[in-house]
Amino acid sequence: MSSQNEKPIIYVISDSIGETAEYVVRAAASQFNGGIAEIRRISYIDDHESIDEVVQSAKEVNGLIAFTIVVAELKEYLLKIAEKKQVKTVDIMGPMIDALQGIYKIPPKMKPGLVRKLDDEYFRKVEAIEFAVKYDDGRDPRGILKADVILVGVSRTSKTPLSMYLAHKRLKVANVPLVPEVQPPDELFEVSSKKVIGLKINPDQLNSIRKERLKALGLTAQANYANYKRILEELEYAERVMKKIGCPVIDVSSKAVEETANIILDMFRKGGER
Repeated sequence: MSSQNEKPIIYVISDSIGETAEYVVRAAASQFNGGIAEIRRISYIDDHESIDEVVQSAKEVNGLIAFTIVVAELKEYLLKIAEKKQVKTVDIMGPMIDALQGIYKIPPKMKPGLVRKLDDEYFRKVEAIEFAVKYDDGRDPRGILKADVILVGVSRTSKTPLSMYLAHKRLKVANVPLVPEVQPPDELFEVSSKKVIGLKINPDQLNSIRKERLKALGLTAQANYANYKRILEELEYAERVMKKIGCPVIDVSSKAVEETANIILDMFRKGGER
């Protein structure tokens, strides 16, 4: 390998993107001389010719090859050619896969790019959560046009926790409170009614929930927010709006958030447009 004053050249090769291997190499290199190294990443290796070229290049510069190749045939070929040309290699994923196989007691899939698929799932979830926060409580009606699901209902029908739960299932959710004194946004009537979910609740239960909410805020339980007549007025108004939209309605009375969310998820799995 290179002398102490030379910059080492490390070839990072993978049958996928190779980010994992490069990250590990950089982390290891940081322990030496401030991590000064020339890293040459070659992604999506899928044939013998590409491997031959990398091994030959590494031999010419006395370099090292670090790899995350999970396709067995390609990995075996790389190891054989590298040994023949006396090029040092480091298998970054192999030992961990072997160890995990002993724990899982099943053979690994050996498919390139599975980490990337997991990353994509993660970022879709993060995007959905950010969406739910941005378009919570009717904050910006433009979100209605971008959402996968729009929840509508009076205050304290679990719109926000439902939005967050569904966001963790990678659905972009906007929610809109229905208040008699406030005209519903026009966007609610522009999107497909199949995307809108109405939430209704038993007035007695809503009255109890709102009283507890007022107590938690240190306010009197006699406020208009928990007034029974006012609650009936709000529920009747919400029902009229939902009928106008023509959306499905779920009774959330005595339902846990998870239960309601699963009903919504099931509806979206069965529905064609959803």
